[in-house]
Amino acid sequence: MLCSNYCIYEFSTKISQCIENIDYKNALDNPECWISECWISETLLARLEAFSDHSGKLQVPLQEIIDWLSQKDEELSAQLPLRGDALLVQQEKERHATFMEEVKSRGPYIYSVLESAQAFLTQHPFEEVEDSNSDSKDVSPRHRIQNISRFVWKQATVASELWEKLTARCVDQHRHIERTLEQLLEIKGTMEELSTTLNQAESVRETWEPIGDLFIDSLPEHIQATKLFKEELSPMKDGVKLVNDLAHQLAISDVHLSMENSRALEQINTRWKQLQVSINDRLKHLQDAHRDFGPGSQHFLSSSVQVPWERAISPNKVPYYINHQAQTTCWDHPKMTELYQTLAELNNIKFSAYRTAMKLRRVQKALRLDMVTLPTALEVFNEHELQPSDHVMDVVEVIHCLTALYERLEEERGILVNVPLCVDMTLNWLLNVFDSGRSGKMRALSFKTGIACLCGTEVKEKFQYLFGQVANPSGLCDQRHLGVLLHEAIQVPRQLGEVAAFGGSNVEPSVRSCFRFGNGKPSIEAAQFLEWANLEPQSMVWLAVLHRVTIAEQVKHQTKCSVCRQCPIKGFRYRSLKQFNVDICQTCFLTGRASKGNKLHYPIMEYYTPTTSSENMRDFATTLKNKFRSKQYFSKHPQRGYLPVQSVLEADFIETYVPASSPMLPHADTHSRIEHFASRLAEMESQNSSFYNDSLSPDDSLDEDQYLLRHSSPITDREPVCSQEAQDGTSGDDKGELEKILAHLEDENRVLRSHLLFQPPADAKGDGSTASSLAPSPHPSEESQLKEKDSNTPNTETTDEVGMSTQDVSLCLEDIMEKMRNAFPNSEERHVFQHVYG
Repeated sequence: MLCSNYCIYEFSTKISQCIENIDYKNALDNPECWISECWISETLLARLEAFSDHSGKLQVPLQEIIDWLSQKDEELSAQLPLRGDALLVQQEKERHATFMEEVKSRGPYIYSVLESAQAFLTQHPFEEVEDSNSDSKDVSPRHRIQNISRFVWKQATVASELWEKLTARCVDQHRHIERTLEQLLEIKGTMEELSTTLNQAESVRETWEPIGDLFIDSLPEHIQATKLFKEELSPMKDGVKLVNDLAHQLAISDVHLSMENSRALEQINTRWKQLQVSINDRLKHLQDAHRDFGPGSQHFLSSSVQVPWERAISPNKVPYYINHQAQTTCWDHPKMTELYQTLAELNNIKFSAYRTAMKLRRVQKALRLDMVTLPTALEVFNEHELQPSDHVMDVVEVIHCLTALYERLEEERGILVNVPLCVDMTLNWLLNVFDSGRSGKMRALSFKTGIACLCGTEVKEKFQYLFGQVANPSGLCDQRHLGVLLHEAIQVPRQLGEVAAFGGSNVEPSVRSCFRFGNGKPSIEAAQFLEWANLEPQSMVWLAVLHRVTIAEQVKHQTKCSVCRQCPIKGFRYRSLKQFNVDICQTCFLTGRASKGNKLHYPIMEYYTPTTSSENMRDFATTLKNKFRSKQYFSKHPQRGYLPVQSVLEADFIETYVPASSPMLPHADTHSRIEHFASRLAEMESQNSSFYNDSLSPDDSLDEDQYLLRHSSPITDREPVCSQEAQDGTSGDDKGELEKILAHLEDENRVLRSHLLFQPPADAKGDGSTASSLAPSPHPSEESQLKEKDSNTPNTETTDEVGMSTQDVSLCLEDIMEKMRNAFPNSEERHVFQHVYG
C-alpha cells in the first residue's frame, strides 16, 4: 500500500513536471506536437483527480473528530464550577467518570484517523511556506496537490491538539473533583464535631449561676473552673480555624459552599464567638467580683462608713465618699474629716516641730499604726514584693498591703482591729500625702516611707531603714537618691501645712548639710547619715519629736505645774534652768501660758521620762550656774536644739560650762566661791549624762530660736534604769562632794548673816559709782584700807545698798538650800540638808 502510494506520488510529480515543462511558444510553431502534449496533460489531470479522492477520505473523518472533540471540550467546561456540596460533587464525580469512559472509547478511532493522515502526509509532502497565488484560478496541479496536503496537515494537527487537551483536562478535572469532594467531606465532618462540642459547651454555660448569687468564698473555685473550661475548649478553636481555612481554599478553587453549608459554617462561627465572649465575660466578672468583693477587694471597705455616707470607687480605683443627706461628694473619709478638724485644736501650739509631731501623733493613733512594728511592716512589704522602691503601686495593691498589715497586727497582738476602717483611713492618708491629685498611683518608696514614719518603732531604726531604701547594694547613697528620700519624707509635714518650718519642699540644703559628714565623698554611708539625723536636722526634726511625744504620753511627773497648778504633770515636763523650783506642764509651755505677772525665763530642760536624783542634781547645778549669768551671756550664746539647714555646723550643739564674766556684786569673793561650787557640780553632772538643745520658748516676745530648751530621757542620754536605781542614782562619791559643798555653803551663810549685823559702811569710789558696779573684787589689803577710810567718812546710802545686796545674797543662798533640800527626796539626804541648814 505504501509502495503504490509512493508510485502514485512519483507519477503525479512527473506529470506536474511535464506540464510545467511544456513549451507554449514552440506549440504555435508545431501544432501537432502541442496537441499531443495537451492530450497527455488531460490524461494526467484525470488521473490526478482520481488521486485527490483518496485525500478527501481523510478530510471528512478529521473534521468529524475535530467537531466531536470541540463538543466534548465544551461539555467538560460546562461541568465547572463545582457546587460546594459533597452530595452534588459526588454526583458530578460519577458523571465525569462516564464522560471519561466515552472519551476513552473514542480514542482508538481518533488514533487510526490520525495515523492515516500521517501516512498521507508522508506520501504527499508539502512546502511549509504557502504560495501566495494558491487561491488563483490558474493553480497548477502541483500547487493543488500541495494545498491539499497542507489542509490535511492542518486538520490532523488541530485534531491531535484537541485530543491531547481534552484528555489532559479530563484528568485534571477528575483530580479537582476528588480533592473538592475530600475537602467538602472534611468540612462536613468537622462542622458536625464542632456542632456537637458547641452543644455540650452551651449546655455547660446554661448551668452557670448568676455571679450575684455566688458566695464570696466560692469565687476562687468558680474562677478556676472557668479557666479550666476555657482550656478544655481550646481544641475547638483549632477546629473552627480548620473549617474556615478549608472553605477559604475551596473559594480560591472557585468552589463555593452551598447555601446550606455556608449557613452551617456561619452558625458555627457565630456560636463559637458567642461562647468565647461568654467565657471571657464570666471570667472577667468573676475576677472583678473577687477583687471587688473578695478578702483583698475594696468591697469590704464599704463598711468603713455609715449611713448617710456611701463609699464609691472612681474609674482609677480611687475611693471617694458620697453624703446622700447633704448630696455632696468628697475625697476624704468622714472619719478623716473629723480627725482633721481635731487637728485644728493643736494650732495653738507655738512650736512647729511639736505642733507637727502632736498632729502626727493623733493621725498615728487614729490609723492604729502606732501598734505596728517596723519588722512586721517589712514582712508584709517582702510578701508583696515591694523591694524595688521605684515600683509604682495602684490603689488595689496598696489596699492588699494594708489589709495584710492590719490582719498581721491582729494575729501578733491578739487584739480586735477594725480592719476596713483602718485600711480605708490609712489609704486616705497616704493618698493625701503622696497622691493629692488622686491619680491612683504612688511609688513603693512613698508607701514604705509613710508607713515607716508612723509605725511604732524607735526613730533610729526608722532612719536606718529609710536610708537602706535609697542606698545601693554596697550600702552607699549619693546626693540624688538622698534627695529623693528627703523629698518623700517632707511630704508628711507638707500635707499638714507645716513644711515651711522645716526648710520647705526644697531639700537641697538638707542634702548638702548631710553630705558635709561624708568627708567630701560623692556617697555617704548609713553611719554618716545616722550621725546627721541624730542632730535632728531641721528637715527631719519632726520625726524625732514625734518619738518623744509618744514616750511622754504615759509619763507622770510627781511635781506641780507652776502655771496651771496641775499635779502630777502628765506628758512633757519643762523645768527652768534659770529659776529654782519652776516646772511647767506641756500644755502651758507649748501654748505659751505663764503665771500671772510672771514669764518663764530661759534656759529650759524638757523631760519626757520621770526624772532621777542624778538629773535633779544636774539641773540644780545648771540652774545655780545660770543664776549668775546675764542675759547678755545667753544672747551671745544662741544654741539650737536641731541642725538648721541654713547654718550647718555653725552653731554649738552642746553647752559649754566655762564660766563667763558676769556682774560682780559686793563680796565678790563669796560669789566666786558659789560659782566655783556650781562649776564643780557641773563637772559631776557631766560625768553622769549629756543632753541636747532645742530652740523652743514659751515667751511670746521672742522667736523660737532665741530660747534654749533641752530634752532628756533614758532613751537618748543613757541606758534605761529601774525606778529603784533612779531613786538611788546618786553615788557615794557624789554625796561626799555634795556634803563638802553644803559645809562650805553653811559657813558662807553664817558669814553673810554676820555682814548683815556688824558690817561697817563701805566708801564709794571716786568716780561716784556704787558698790553694785561691775568692778572686780578688791584684794584683802585694799579692802582693809577701804574699811578704815569708810569708818571716818560714813555713807548711809552706800551702807544701805551693801546691806540690801548682802541680804539678797543671803536670801539667794537660802533659796538654793531649799532647792537642794527638795532635790533629794530620800530621808538620808533630807537629813543632810536639815543638818546643814538647820
